[in-house]
Formats: sequence, structure tokens, C-alpha cells
Amino acid sequence: MNSRQYIALEDTYGAHNYHPLDVVLTRGEGVWVYDVDGKRYLDCLSAYSALNQGHVHPVILEAFQAQASRLTLTSRAFRNDQLPLLYKELVELTGYEMSLLMNSGAEAVETAIKLARKWAYTVKKTPRHQAEIITAAGNFHGRTISIISTSTEPFYRDDFGPFTPGFASVPYGDANAIEAAINENTCAILVEPIQGEGGVIIPPDGYLRQIRAICDQHHILFMADEIQTGLGRTGKMFACQHEEVRPDVTIIGKAMSGGFYPVSAVLADKSLLGLFRPGEHGSTFGGNPLAAAVARAALRVLVEEGMIENAVTQGDYFMEQLAEIPSPHVREVRGKGLLIGVELKPEAGGARRFCEAMLQEGILAKETHENVIRFAPPLIIDRQTIDWALDRIRDVLTRR
Repeated sequence: MNSRQYIALEDTYGAHNYHPLDVVLTRGEGVWVYDVDGKRYLDCLSAYSALNQGHVHPVILEAFQAQASRLTLTSRAFRNDQLPLLYKELVELTGYEMSLLMNSGAEAVETAIKLARKWAYTVKKTPRHQAEIITAAGNFHGRTISIISTSTEPFYRDDFGPFTPGFASVPYGDANAIEAAINENTCAILVEPIQGEGGVIIPPDGYLRQIRAICDQHHILFMADEIQTGLGRTGKMFACQHEEVRPDVTIIGKAMSGGFYPVSAVLADKSLLGLFRPGEHGSTFGGNPLAAAVARAALRVLVEEGMIENAVTQGDYFMEQLAEIPSPHVREVRGKGLLIGVELKPEAGGARRFCEAMLQEGILAKETHENVIRFAPPLIIDRQTIDWALDRIRDVLTRR
């Protein structure tokens, strides 16, 4: 079957809840992917940063295959020999005393929300069922009902109410607005250090430090959604580390498995995660031995192979070169590490047409928020490959 036939099948029998570019991929290796017709593409999206380690990393593959041949699932009714090792390695890697394993990023965000409310009622003594979490406009934390209740994007909300109460929204990047929104029932502030899905929005310098100070002053929790920005994407293990800030709760996912398996986690100290009692929260698949073995390998190669440092070197170069492209369509180039957004002028006709043009040139990128092209290649990318891509990106941005 060719690409056209696969696309027809998907459009006929699959729900239309995505608008993918018309490429049908069948194989990946490192930074490259191949379609069913044999054409090669540079992956500049990395499955929304889930593939920081690149496609089918051999060390992670070996761990996956070895564990899959022994034991894949026990449920949390029993213990397994991989999860305790992952717990210990997460402590050593992140400095948090405990972790709680889930599957998807949205599940981890829901877990953090429950944790904040539990803390509010048992520690802060907030009146029961009155706890409130402050979130930022333009956020993207997932698509469950409770999470879209925090969203300010009408498209994510309009047909899906009624919404979960207990959330307040303030402008992103405005620490004064956060402080003004705090009341006696506020228990937590939940933000992304950089809003990826929102258009690679970088907050003002000092924003995260201000949030940390506000939380300390008012005895509330600082919760950072690092699902997309964490695990090396921005050139630090966590994006909050650029401001030397340690949130009370850090949420990770995506690259935690190197793209092999859904794995996510909530990281916090024992004073927080120790509040959960048996049966209050969990997941059949969360923390299963296959997930744990894969995550252990994915985290190990991220550090041992210098991928985080490479994100700094190659990201700075990629961003500098993009900013020098003399395109009449580009309004701004911004980012950190290998999370880069090219914002186009409104009159450019939208980012999708440029992504479709780059597809024809062998580059896979994806528009976000209509006018932004997001570039987020695997952290293993090298200078030669970036130069190869830049030749084609320049052509698309200057001649379309």
C-alpha cells in the first residue's frame, strides 16, 4: 500500500480528532524517519519532545526487548523488581525524595492536582472541597475534563463543559497577576516554564523565581509542568533550572521513555507524596515493570551520552541561524535549547502552509497556534544535519 491508500483508510475509519500532515511513516532511526513510499525525512518535532533520545535508540530498545521477554505487567497489586530501581535512580537524578509513576502526561497532571488538593486539606487546613489552583492563560496541560477546565483556549473547551471548579487563570508571565489572584483557598500555582503548545512562549527573566518567592510567602505549592520542557529539551534537566528554581512538584513524561512506551511521573518530596494512602490514587499500568525498565534506560542515555549538553550547543546554533534568515514572513525566532519557535507575521498565511512545504523538502515540523512553526529535533542532532535542514528551511521561508 502507498501513502494515499493509508491516508484514505485512516480518514474513513478513524476519528478526525487530529489534523496530521499527509506523511505515512513506517520506520525511524536516530533523527530520521522514512515513509511507506521510501522517502526520508528529518524529524524536527520529536513527537512533541517525547523522542529526545531519537528514534529507536539501541540501548532503550535492548532494555525494552529484554524486559518484554520476562515480565510486562503485574498491576500495583504486587511488586516488581524494576520499579524500586527506577524510584532510586529518579531520586539520584532529580533530587526529589519520592516519585509516583503514571502513564500519560495528562494522568501525571491530574495526579499533581489531586496531590495539591490533598495537601491543602490535610496540611494547610483549607476548608474541604474549596481548594483553588492558579494556572496560566495559554497553557496546555492535557485534554481531560479537569485539565481543559484550566484552559483559556475556546477550541479546547467550547463543546465539553460543564467544567471542573477550583481553578483560576491569570496571564502567563505576569507574577504580579498571580499574587493578586491568591486568596485564602489558594493551594498551588501550576505553570509550564515555557509554553510549548502555546507557541513556544518564553516568560520574562525572573518569572519562575518570582513564583517561587510568592509560593514561599503565601504557603502554597509551586507545581511545574515539565512534560515537554523537561529531560534535557531546553539544555537543562529541567527548564526551571535555568532560573535555579526548585518547584515543590515537578511533572514529567514524554521523553521519560524515549518514545517506546507511555511513562510519566510526579516528583516531590516525602512531605507531599507521602500524603497519599493506599487506594487513594493509582493506575493499573502505572509503574509496570516494562515501563520502569524502559524509563531507566531512557534516563540513563540522556545523561551518559551528553544529550542535554548537546541541546545547548546545537540549539544556540540552530536558533541563531534561523534568526538570520532574511524572510519577509518571520516576526520572531525564540526558544531555549532545542525547543524553538518561529513566529510568522499574520499576513504570512499561517504556519501550516510552510510546514507542508518543508514536508516536500524532507523536513517534518508542525504548526502550533496557527502562526508558529515549532522546531524540536531529537537532542542527538549534530551540526551537519542542522546545516542540511537550514538550507531547506531558508528556501521555504524566503521563496513562499
